[in-house]
Amino acid sequence: MSNLFELALVCREADVEIVSDALMEIDALAVSVEDADADTEAEQALFGEPGMPAPKAGWERSVVKALFPSEPEATEAATLILAQDWAADIHVQAIQAVPEQDWVRLTQSQFAPVEVTPDFWIVPSWHEAPPQAQRVMRLDPGLAFGTGTHPTTRMCLRWIATQGKAWSRVLDYGCGSGILAIGAALHGATNIDAVDIDPAAVTSSRDNATANGVTLNPGLPDRANGEYPLVIANILAIPLKLLAPLLCAHVAPGGHLILAGILSRQADELKAAYAPWLALSVSDEEDGWILMTAQRAA
Repeated sequence: MSNLFELALVCREADVEIVSDALMEIDALAVSVEDADADTEAEQALFGEPGMPAPKAGWERSVVKALFPSEPEATEAATLILAQDWAADIHVQAIQAVPEQDWVRLTQSQFAPVEVTPDFWIVPSWHEAPPQAQRVMRLDPGLAFGTGTHPTTRMCLRWIATQGKAWSRVLDYGCGSGILAIGAALHGATNIDAVDIDPAAVTSSRDNATANGVTLNPGLPDRANGEYPLVIANILAIPLKLLAPLLCAHVAPGGHLILAGILSRQADELKAAYAPWLALSVSDEEDGWILMTAQRAA
């Protein structure tokens, strides 16, 4: 099997972005950044949470790794980078062969069937459905958010699956891949509007609905109109707070509002944001994320 070659450059956090951009400009196949002090006492945690400032581009000492089709191309890239006037603090850690992999097979191996309830499963197209699955959603990872692996998605689907109700009209606001809208359809819901600000999500929702033999009405947010017995929004806490008056206005008398994408510590601020219209409560919790629900008086 043919090899790719990896160029690894050690640099400061301040140089990570310019080095990464330069490598892409000189035709690197891919660029990634790692902590140069990983697995040592100097290792740094670097991650972000919804509603918090974005993480830095790299670590105080970062390794920027770039893949090239051949060793001469990797060597030439290193030479070009080190010749720049801003590269005084950058040095080459290694240029080494990397066995080429079947990336499709590798990606597929990372997405196994996901259990929502004992009889409701999300199954990628390349997997057989588990024998205990009575309802199966076929969904492959793609451009739009939502494969069922995140706790917020699972909690929404679990709520839908355990209600034992076929909703006559549903709004999925911020539909991503359409996973929640499809989940509602598989449980008997009809007249489902799945809306998102991202056109790629609208396309993804339409394609995934077709793959599952259900009917959705995907579109941009202006498709949402009138009142719905069920309104679902799995986004993040900050946009959910801003959307409070809009989402509540779409909930029909006796209808339910389901919100996710919320960290446990954000429960009180969401309750306060929605208090003028509906009384939210925490209905489920998983791995630090919560599901909040409310019902409008009939």
